Amino acid sequence: MASITLQAVEKWFDDNRVIKGVDLHIDDGQFVVFVGPSGCGKSTLLRMIAGLEDTSGGQILLDEDDVTDRAPGERGLSMVFQSYALYPHMSVRENIGFGLRTAGVASAEIADKVQSVSKILELSELLDRRPKALSGGQRQRVAIGRAIVREPKGFLFDEPLSNLDAGLRVQMRFEIAKLHEHLKTTMIYVTHDQVEAMTLADKIVVLRDGEIVQAGPPRELYETPNSEFVAQFIGSPKMNILPFEAGQTAITLDAEALPDATRSGSSSDGAAAIAKLGIRPEHITIGGGGPAHCNGRVEVVEYLGADSFVHVDCGEAGTIIVRADDLPAGIKGTTVPLTFAPTKLHFFTRSGQALR
Repeated sequence: MASITLQAVEKWFDDNRVIKGVDLHIDDGQFVVFVGPSGCGKSTLLRMIAGLEDTSGGQILLDEDDVTDRAPGERGLSMVFQSYALYPHMSVRENIGFGLRTAGVASAEIADKVQSVSKILELSELLDRRPKALSGGQRQRVAIGRAIVREPKGFLFDEPLSNLDAGLRVQMRFEIAKLHEHLKTTMIYVTHDQVEAMTLADKIVVLRDGEIVQAGPPRELYETPNSEFVAQFIGSPKMNILPFEAGQTAITLDAEALPDATRSGSSSDGAAAIAKLGIRPEHITIGGGGPAHCNGRVEVVEYLGADSFVHVDCGEAGTIIVRADDLPAGIKGTTVPLTFAPTKLHFFTRSGQALR
C-alpha cells in the first residue's frame, strides 16, 4: 500500500496545456475518485500516475519516493482499463496468472495466488473457462483479479464499468467496494458517473479543464459545494439554479434567508453580490409559507416508486425540480406553492463561486 502525492503536476501536448499544475495528496489505503466532464483531464492524470503518460512538469511521489520518471513496471501500481484486455485463447486461471508467469514467479506460487484471488472475486468455479464463455461482469472481475494477484501498492481504475449494462454496474460497484474493504489498498478510480463517485469514494476529486475544482468527502461536496459547477455536477437530479440579479429574483426571499457573507454591509450591497440561488430538489416542499417561496405550474411528474420528481414551471425562475414522496392525485397542470428550506439555500456570485 502507498500514499500518492502530486506536486504541481503538468501535462502538455505540444502547445496545449491539459493538466495545469495539479496538487493532490492521497492517503495510504484511501479510495479516491476522479470525476469531471469529458475532456477535463481525469484519465490523462490517471495515466500519468501509472507512468503511461510522461509528466511535463512537477513530481509524482509514492510514499514520498519520486517516481516521476520511472517506467510503469517500476512503480508498483496495477491498472484496470475500460476494456477487459483478456487473452481469448487463455483460461481464466491463465489470464490471472499471466503477469506472474512473465515475471518468472514459480508455478506453485502462481497457483496459490491465483486460487486466493479467485476466492476473493468469486471466480473459483470459472477458472477453466475462456473469456468468451463469461459475462461482462465476470470478465471485468478477471481483469481485476489479474491486477490484484501482483499485490501492488495501489490500484488505478479507468472507467472500468462503462461497458456494462445498468444492472451489472450496480453489482460491480458493490463488488469493488467490498474489494477495497477487504484489501485496504490505495485505489484511484476514474469515472464520468457521479453516482459511482458518491457510492465508492472516500474522497472525490472534481476536475475541470485540467484543474482541481474541489476535493473532499462525498457528503462535503454534496452539501457544501464551493462553486456552481460542483453544485450541479454532484447530485442527480442536478441542483436547481435560479437567477438573482441585483437583488431581484422570481422567488420571495426574506432577508433572514440571505447568507452571512452578504450581511457585513447594507442588505442591498450584500444582495448585489449574489447572482444565482441554488436549492436541491429534496429541500423543496410543495406547500406555502417560509422565508423563501414561490408559485408555479406543475408540468411533468416522474413517478419512480419510492418518490417522484415534479417539474414545476416558475416563470422567470425557470423550471424547478422537486423531489416528493407523497403527491395528491391530479396535481399535474395545477398551480402549487413551493417552499424552500432556508438553511439549504446556496448562493453564487457572477463568477460561479459559492457565498457562505
